[in-house]
Amino acid sequence: MEFVSSALDELCITEQGKRGGRIGHQSHNNDDEYESINLHAERRRRQKLSERLLILRALVPNITNMNKATIIEDAITYIHELQKTVNMLKDQLFDMEASEEEAPEPKKEEIQAAEEMKKFGIQAGVNVTQIDGNKLWVKAILEKKRGGFTKLMEAMTAFGFELTDTSVTTSNGAMLVSSCVMGFYCETLEVEQTKELMLEIINSI
Repeated sequence: MEFVSSALDELCITEQGKRGGRIGHQSHNNDDEYESINLHAERRRRQKLSERLLILRALVPNITNMNKATIIEDAITYIHELQKTVNMLKDQLFDMEASEEEAPEPKKEEIQAAEEMKKFGIQAGVNVTQIDGNKLWVKAILEKKRGGFTKLMEAMTAFGFELTDTSVTTSNGAMLVSSCVMGFYCETLEVEQTKELMLEIINSI
């Protein structure tokens, strides 16, 4: 009886040892898998960091060295330079807007142009002729001013006109602009409506 009891005790100890061995082996495998996952995540993080450093290096014009610390330092220096440039441009823009708000005196050449037109009996005006349904031939006489032609073209484009075969001549302080005018998307243009609109544009220049 004592022999049987001793044998059972040994069997229990053996089984527990086997189970403990399996548990210990499984725990070791879990640790290896966890370390593998962490290693893979770290590699991905470093790869992303390297990719972003390459992008940063491409954006900064002057890189003194290719190591990571130098790339970041050069990028910081470049950003500070950009901030200085932005502040300088803001100041210039503010000065320009402030000067535009002041009522400027008429320029000498503009005064002379107006006097010449008056001397030769030339008056600002618009002549519009229908070519076909959506085409008009326009002749506009306006005072010769610096930037006047550009303002005229910009205003007409803003109102939906498309200009072709445009010519410009100047004489006796006046500027004559001739052009074929069409409406965008082939819209039909009315002669009187176009004439009134162009007169408003000319008077505003």
